[in-house]
Amino acid sequence: MEKRRLGKGLGALIGGSDSAVAEMVDGTDEVPLEHIEQNPFQPRKAFDKDELASLSASVKEHGILQPLVVRMVGDRYQLIAGERRLRAAHDAGLTSVPVRVLDFNDQQVLEAALVENIQRADLNPIEKAQGFKDYLDRFGMNHDQLAQRLGLARSSITNLVNLLDMAPEVQDGLRLGQISEAHAKLLKGIKSKERQVGLFKQIVAMGLSVKATETLVREQKEARAAAADKERAEEPEVEKSNHIKSMEDDIRQRLATHVEIKLRGKDKGQIVIRFESNDDFMRVMDILRK
Repeated sequence: MEKRRLGKGLGALIGGSDSAVAEMVDGTDEVPLEHIEQNPFQPRKAFDKDELASLSASVKEHGILQPLVVRMVGDRYQLIAGERRLRAAHDAGLTSVPVRVLDFNDQQVLEAALVENIQRADLNPIEKAQGFKDYLDRFGMNHDQLAQRLGLARSSITNLVNLLDMAPEVQDGLRLGQISEAHAKLLKGIKSKERQVGLFKQIVAMGLSVKATETLVREQKEARAAAADKERAEEPEVEKSNHIKSMEDDIRQRLATHVEIKLRGKDKGQIVIRFESNDDFMRVMDILRK
C-alpha cells in the first residue's frame, strides 16, 4: 500500500484511523514521564531556552493541550513527536502527560521528526542537512525519493545536504547564526576550504551583507582568473611536434576556421578557435555539439 506524502505536515503522516502508514494502537492516554524515552532520530540538537521557558510556563498553567505522539519499544514508550512539549512538561514539574500511541517503524519515526521540525519549528540549515543525510544513508534513498516523501523540491534537499561539504568552521558559523544560509551558498561555491574559512571570517568580522559577499566572491574569482591568465602568458610556448600540428590542421579543416593549439608545458595549453561573427560562432558551436 502506498505511503502518504508528508508535504501537508505531520498530520499527513499520522493521519486518522484510516491512515495508510500507521495503525492506532490506543487512544489518547496519560502515561508517566519517566516511562517515555526521547526520540533517537531527533534531528534538532539545540533548543531555544527562552522558547522552552515560555512553553513550560504555559504547560504549568494549562497543562499539555496536544498529546505527545509515541510508539511502544519493548515495555516503554518512545517519543515520535513533541520533544519541546516533553521538555516543557519536565521543567513544569508534571509527572505524567497525555500521549497518542502509534505503530511506527524507524523510517516513519525519522520522517515524523523531520517534518515536525522543518514545518513547525525550523531547524537551522546544518541540522536540516544532517537530518536529511542521516535519512538518506540509513534508508538508502536518493534525493528525489526523500523530496517526494517530505513534499519538498529535490533542489532544496540537494542544496542543504551539499552544505555538509563546507569547511567545519563554516558549518559551525551557519549553525550558530553567524552567517545566513544565503552566505553559506556563496561560500559553498568556493572549492578551497582554506578560502572558504578566510572569507567566512571576513564576512563575520566586517558584517558583510549577502550582496557585499557576492561582490567580494566575484572580485576574488576575477582576480584569480586574471592572475592565472598572466601566469599562462608568461610561460614560454613549447614547440609543437608534427603530431600536434597534424591535429591542429585536422581541427581547422573540420571547423572551417582558424584554429591554434598553444602548448605551455608538457600537459597543458590552450586550443584557440577563431570566429568572425555571431553566425560564424553559432556554426562552430553546432559542429562541436555533434
